Amino acid sequence: MNFLEDVVTYVRRIVKTPNNSVVSTNLIIDYINRFWIMDVDARLQLFDLKTKYQFQTTPGVHQYNMPLYGVNGYAEQEEGSDPVTEISSYPVYQGFMEPAYVSGMPAFFSTQRQTFLNNWPNYTNTLVSAGLGNGGTTYILDMPDFPALRGHVDMSGVIASGSNVDPIIGTSINLNVPKQNIYPAVWITATSATGKTLVVNDSGQFFTSNQNLGLLTGDIVTTWGATTNVVNYNTGQIYVTFNEAIPGNVDINVQCYFIAQGLPRSILFYNNVITILPPPSMPCLVEMDAYLTPAAFMNTSNAIPFAYMSEYIARGAARKMLSDTGDWDQFNNYEPLFKEQEMLVWKRSQRQFTATKQPTIYSGSGNQGWGNNLGQGI
Repeated sequence: MNFLEDVVTYVRRIVKTPNNSVVSTNLIIDYINRFWIMDVDARLQLFDLKTKYQFQTTPGVHQYNMPLYGVNGYAEQEEGSDPVTEISSYPVYQGFMEPAYVSGMPAFFSTQRQTFLNNWPNYTNTLVSAGLGNGGTTYILDMPDFPALRGHVDMSGVIASGSNVDPIIGTSINLNVPKQNIYPAVWITATSATGKTLVVNDSGQFFTSNQNLGLLTGDIVTTWGATTNVVNYNTGQIYVTFNEAIPGNVDINVQCYFIAQGLPRSILFYNNVITILPPPSMPCLVEMDAYLTPAAFMNTSNAIPFAYMSEYIARGAARKMLSDTGDWDQFNNYEPLFKEQEMLVWKRSQRQFTATKQPTIYSGSGNQGWGNNLGQGI
């Protein structure tokens, strides 16, 4: 069984286009993808898409983007060959939820940034002089606190970079990343001889040979290397070449986010970024419940469990095609059949969601029952 071919066949029957001469297979697959990826998860929360997401942390790294599908796309095959569909730069997961564990231990999970930061405030040290100007442009400075938190480029910024490599690494900064997708964690400020305030910060991008070296951006001479315009998050050393000279005895200040490393105990999912705190001091296994993006199931080998949805997906794609072409008579005629299929798909998930009863103080826990102190008195 080929899930995609079956859905394409159903769509052709509904919109009465038996072959490519009127509507191409590529166009039909585009409509299928738009309904399957954009609409289904918004209309229905399917039990069959519920899964577990897990990853290993990197020491010192506290922010991780949602994983993305590889950069590729649907391409029409030669006549007679099987169609192939792939999704590019699209999240593998719709989102995450409890329960969450770090190295097997339960962790606090939140999607509310305020709640999370009330427990883990972004502590920034007061303005600290890390060095004095000497009339030159190049300086070696020390951060007041280290190892420091690292700057971050969010998922949209990674996509804009033109590659799905996360984090972004190189011997220079990728200028395709929009500034609004960069979240610095280290700042260097100084006043030049002209009275201008020079501001330099980390970019969320890292030097190729050592990902503990963050590339700096801002008011600098735009050359980068292992010892020029980088911050070493582990040792706290900063190498910076300003684009203007700093007069003698003028303070060069450094600020950074700092939280002591350890075993992460809290997880925030916000802006498609997973933040774990405290920052891990060693590799840790993070596990959370998640909902997969349906795009993962359009190929033959993985689609079998979802074959029961083939008519629903076909009617949803055909519904979009009929509305786009303005064929409202056909749209209205088929709408009850689309609703019927949606209800059948929804009922399958509801049977699973309702299979587990709501726990009470008298149920659920294996520790409850004989041998506990409930109702035993003194």
